[in-house]
Amino acid sequence: MTQIKPITSLLIANRGEIACRIIRTARAMGVRTIAVYSDADAKALHVRQADEAVHIGPSPARESYLVGEKIIAAAKATGAEAIHPGYGFLSENADFAQAVIDAGIIWVGPNPDSIRAMGLKDAAKERMIAAGVPVTPGYLGADQSPERLAGEAAAVGYPVLIKAVAGGGGKGMRRVDDPADFADALVSCQREAASSFGNTDVLIEKYILSPRHIEVQVFGDTHGNVVHLFERDCSLQRRHQKVIEEAPAPGMDPATREAICAAAVKAAKAVDYVGAGTIEFIADASEGLRADRIWFMEMNTRLQVEHPVTEEITGVDLVEWQLRVASGEVLPKRQEELAIDGWAVEARLYAEDPANGFLPSIGRLDTFYIPSNTRIETGVVEGSQVSPFYDPMIAKVIVHRDSREEALRDLAQACASIHVRPVRTNAEFLSRTLLWMRSPSVVTEDSLEAGGELVITSVDPLSVLDTGLIERQGEKLTMRFEPDLTLQSAGAILLLDAGEQPLSQRPFLSATGGRTYVAEESSVWNPLFGFRLNRTPNHTVRLAIDGNATEIDLDIGGLREPEIYDYDNNSGVWAQDALFGVAHHFDYVGSAEGGGTAAAGDGAILSPMPGRIIAVEVSAGDSVTKGQKLVTLEAMKMEHSLTAPFGGTVAELSAVEGGQVSEGAVLVRLTAADAA
Repeated sequence: MTQIKPITSLLIANRGEIACRIIRTARAMGVRTIAVYSDADAKALHVRQADEAVHIGPSPARESYLVGEKIIAAAKATGAEAIHPGYGFLSENADFAQAVIDAGIIWVGPNPDSIRAMGLKDAAKERMIAAGVPVTPGYLGADQSPERLAGEAAAVGYPVLIKAVAGGGGKGMRRVDDPADFADALVSCQREAASSFGNTDVLIEKYILSPRHIEVQVFGDTHGNVVHLFERDCSLQRRHQKVIEEAPAPGMDPATREAICAAAVKAAKAVDYVGAGTIEFIADASEGLRADRIWFMEMNTRLQVEHPVTEEITGVDLVEWQLRVASGEVLPKRQEELAIDGWAVEARLYAEDPANGFLPSIGRLDTFYIPSNTRIETGVVEGSQVSPFYDPMIAKVIVHRDSREEALRDLAQACASIHVRPVRTNAEFLSRTLLWMRSPSVVTEDSLEAGGELVITSVDPLSVLDTGLIERQGEKLTMRFEPDLTLQSAGAILLLDAGEQPLSQRPFLSATGGRTYVAEESSVWNPLFGFRLNRTPNHTVRLAIDGNATEIDLDIGGLREPEIYDYDNNSGVWAQDALFGVAHHFDYVGSAEGGGTAAAGDGAILSPMPGRIIAVEVSAGDSVTKGQKLVTLEAMKMEHSLTAPFGGTVAELSAVEGGQVSEGAVLVRLTAADAA
């Protein structure tokens, strides 16, 4: 019989929003919490929220959060009875779990043997085959030679997925559609896998052309009980990274739900699973969700990022369950006591710029606002720093409503109301995606150049829901609208400040962070003369001048589109688009008489953020073509390729493989092919 010993002190071996999430439940249970932190996280929210905090090293995770010895030493020094790993970092490291147990500390997670059994995708699939759980066709062999892998890919049939056997979170995964691209994709996949997991081995899987990502939350205790808490749909992904998750899965009929959940429980029992885990399945949704077209992909032996949607529809606190099970208690509920209530949707807010290739954005969060009518999981507040050392996710926004329609609608509105600056986020992208999910449409004919007619047709939302949806929609979800109204509104505020200054001496404006707009007298300033300040209840503008907040009402040419503004004499105006939540920054760039634009197109390829150079693809003097890869930068746990904006010659090369670079550093300088 397992001894029941309630946990009274807990060290969280993680950071950010998951550390804050664990602290919240632990505090409610009366458990003392201990945080760990790196140099970059010295002032982080999870450090401030914990009862105690221990510094464990430099900012790079490999020198702090990934050093198990430092974590265990911190636990011993503070008298922590248990360690919760959160997700990522050391959460699925069986050797670390064993070291924790050997140190006499409670491990809040599955036993090390279960982690090992499911930690490598190839071994896990072999075990599932033996247990009678259906798996996707592919290659799981030990021969990792490029020739053998390419041959197996051809045998499986393109398109295929190359997947790191030790992977997770979309790292070390590449889709390949053409045999000619296989070699390059394999090298990139192995390189990312080595960086993230220290293991370059991969497997090959058949790529399902209409895939839905369905996963089942399972939970086991030390008394032999295993239950499921139903399924989640995580099909909305970008580069295999989940963006929006929901529970339950749309279009899931009772028979299919029973089959997939039963398979998940069978998979968990096959490895004597204890604690929270997720069984991930891939479904061929070309004919809807069917039990005979759903296959096991992998198991995540930890708490998932998207666990809140399961909590919302079941009323269960999964972190509380983790702590109780780790203490030796029986699962708080039996399977028949669990039921689905309503619909929950989660959106991941990333510090990134969708309109600029989803490049991560770093810096200080001068403004950080998320509507309070949502569940917010975050590890940042206003004034926090978004660093280049960790994952760019800064928050999760969750809503729980009676129906999917209501949940999508309210979450879309919430994302549109998110206000973050100057760090850029994907809030606008999330809002557009959620709105599109509610009422999708497709272009049935696009032949305007040939004299045809553009026809937009509404379609069944579930007929287009798969893991490729975001990629297919492309610019529809990421493009920035022309901020004409926003620009004019910002100009109106500057006119207030300009007072009696002659029009010709009033400042130009430019919208930074995307395209540049210059407020020229003929196109922008003249219409502003008709603007007037009115007291209209539905058009309130928040205006801050010299640090003094004041509210005004603005009537812009009869258009009543609510905007949020912040004004500063030195840094210009921030104006937020109300429809999709995108913020535009307008700077002073000169006077109307001075004119002129900043020099551009000098061929300098700049580092978009601090990071490490992991590949240099060119040499000084090389001729390059437009779009050719020049340098690959690793930052915020992702690879980012920098390409040539035009054809020409590599005039200067500053990038060195393995070198650390700062934001704005010149990596390559090109001379255009037609330059004199």
